[in-house]
Amino acid sequence: MRITRAVVPSLFTVLNMFSGFMSVIHSSRNEFIPACWFIILAAGFDALDGIMARITKSTSQFGVEIDSLSDVVSFGAAPAFLVYQFSLHSLDGLGVFLSSLLMIFAGLRLARFNVQLVGFDKDHFVGLPVPVSAITAASFIFNAVNGTEPFRSYASDVLPWLSIVLALLMVSKVRYDTLPKVSARSIRKEPWKFIFLTLAVIVGFVTAGNAIFPLFLLFIVIGLIRYVGGLVKRLAHIGSHYDEERIGHPRVDS
Repeated sequence: MRITRAVVPSLFTVLNMFSGFMSVIHSSRNEFIPACWFIILAAGFDALDGIMARITKSTSQFGVEIDSLSDVVSFGAAPAFLVYQFSLHSLDGLGVFLSSLLMIFAGLRLARFNVQLVGFDKDHFVGLPVPVSAITAASFIFNAVNGTEPFRSYASDVLPWLSIVLALLMVSKVRYDTLPKVSARSIRKEPWKFIFLTLAVIVGFVTAGNAIFPLFLLFIVIGLIRYVGGLVKRLAHIGSHYDEERIGHPRVDS
């Protein structure tokens, strides 16, 4: 049987899906730290399958579809079950509903991603990427389990609202930057992205994972600030245009 180049990125996609499944297994046993790490590991495999697809030039429709299915498992079902098992199960039916939002809206986000063909050549995503949502939820729980303040004290109160916000951001119109391509041209074009990414990885390792949530929260907030800033500019432009029209067409009383 002939093995094609498309097998290479698909292998990382399968590892992504398997990592999501392992996260579910550990969550079911209340082993929350490894459950969180498997979601983060899944995100690493998700990034690698895209890189390998570009290196081997083996991007295909099959790859796009299996990648989305894997993401639903690792970044939809796995974090949804994690937040439910960690805390939201105490809310009974409401907890089921709130935790399911992370899975349902991840599926909606991925479907929109595929339909709009927001691919590798774009410099932004429309809506919060599902791996970012999943890692944000997982890293929040990671800090809560590790006893990091203020996560430990307020985790149960904050987690329902965090789940809602992350779910809504996934299907929002807020734009978020894509990861830069690993190439000399990309580094010259957007060096600040590589500097931020390198520093974030270093800080994550140095703090043994405790800084992951603040870093991802910063990423989310920056996107929101730029979105609100864009709205203010558009509203100001509409207002100035309206004022110009009023000046050009003064009211005439009969």
